Amino acid sequence: MAAELSGTGTEFDIVTIKDVPGYATLVQKNTLEVLDPYIQKAGIDLSVFGGITDQVTVDGKLYELPFRSDFWVIFYNKDIFDRAGVPYPTNDMTFEEYDRLARQVTDTTFGSQVYGAHYHTWRSAVQLFGVLDGKHSILDSDYTFFKPYYEMVLNQMKDGVAMPYTDVSTEGLHYSAAFANGNIAMLNMGSWFIATLISGLERGDYDKELCGNWGIVKYPHAEGVEPGSTLGTITGLSITSASKHKDAAFDFINWVSGPKGAAVMARTGNFPAITTEEVKTIISSLDGFPTDAASVEALEVSNLYLEVPYAEKVSEINAILDTYHRMIMSGEITIDEGIKAMNEDVKALK
Repeated sequence: MAAELSGTGTEFDIVTIKDVPGYATLVQKNTLEVLDPYIQKAGIDLSVFGGITDQVTVDGKLYELPFRSDFWVIFYNKDIFDRAGVPYPTNDMTFEEYDRLARQVTDTTFGSQVYGAHYHTWRSAVQLFGVLDGKHSILDSDYTFFKPYYEMVLNQMKDGVAMPYTDVSTEGLHYSAAFANGNIAMLNMGSWFIATLISGLERGDYDKELCGNWGIVKYPHAEGVEPGSTLGTITGLSITSASKHKDAAFDFINWVSGPKGAAVMARTGNFPAITTEEVKTIISSLDGFPTDAASVEALEVSNLYLEVPYAEKVSEINAILDTYHRMIMSGEITIDEGIKAMNEDVKALK
């Protein structure tokens, strides 16, 4: 995309950008139009985005408007908790409570295993627990704050509470398939899975007997961290620098990112970047969305931190953290060795 937009012959007016590293690349290559004059002319109040736009502002300039914003929650299988006689997870759950619940519903009996928790292979599924306090981010150059969460997850895997990383990785097991098997009690995953789960059950791709009785709750939190603090990813729309129709392009971006576009997004089970009461009502009223009060309440986010904030070398930092995450999770190196290597390699970039 960067190469295409750098050429003089490009005919794109608008580009969709799904992650911050991609956004950083396009900004640094001067392929995107600064949107601030258009935003001011249209009288858009950026506060409706809940601070997300602040996190992708570059040297005081904004190059995209988000139209979609997904955030991480805990999906859980109610039937597993019912069979174990264990209370459901709640919207105000510390990591200690989360770990205890996962262990309570685990069954290590060969052939009928039930895993209390499941972690996809992405580093996000483990490392991002550490940035919920709003004090840390993946841009830090001391990643010691990752350690307790690596310890929790690896101990769960060692004790049979979660599937081993090497098994998930080697089998190429997708998180949706894992949850659909009906033997995963809790899955930490993004809100994008809501639409997938609803449509999969409706089409018969997933067995309702195995995973049809599901709910969501807010992410666990460390002691002293406000419940509802979570991580997010945004998808944004930008105008290309080469566009010959910039005003018309911004009219479209403004509509998609605004309240009317948000309502359209919500009706498909997806989460728009602005979350109005109408949006929450639409999503919670979708056929197939859980009807319990806790699942509806889980749509309320108190603090949303971007998984990957903007930085000049964010792509390189992302790659470093990915590499050592895989090595820690597969047992090639210890947690301490992995964190030491992350610290050294990221500091070297700066």
